[in-house]
Amino acid sequence: MLAPTKKHPIENTRFTGAPEIINRLRKYAQRIGALETADSIPATEVSPELLTNPAGIYLKGSRYREELTQVQLAEITGIPRRHISEMESGKRVIGKERAKKLAAALHVDYRMLL
Repeated sequence: MLAPTKKHPIENTRFTGAPEIINRLRKYAQRIGALETADSIPATEVSPELLTNPAGIYLKGSRYREELTQVQLAEITGIPRRHISEMESGKRVIGKERAKKLAAALHVDYRMLL
C-alpha cells in the first residue's frame, strides 16, 4: 500500500514547435505559475563532495579512467597506496610534487590535482 507523501506530484512536459509558439507557451506558463526547468542539474547537486574535495574526486576519476587500482598507481608513482587512498578521500593534501607524479601516470594536467 502506498503511503501518503508530503510532496505533491509534479509532471514535466516538453514542446517542439516554431519559436513564436514556444514563446507564447512560456508566457502562458509564467502567467499560470508553472516553472521552466533546465535540462541539466549542477554536478555539485549530484555529488556534494565536489565542493569539499574536488582534487580527490578528480584523482579517483582519472584513476578509474585509466583502469588502475590504487595498488597499481602506487607502484607506478612510488606513492604509498595508503596515501593515495587518503588523497582521494580528502584526508591528505596532494601537494605539487605528488600531483606531478600522479598526473604523469594518469595522463592529466597536474594543476587539476591541486
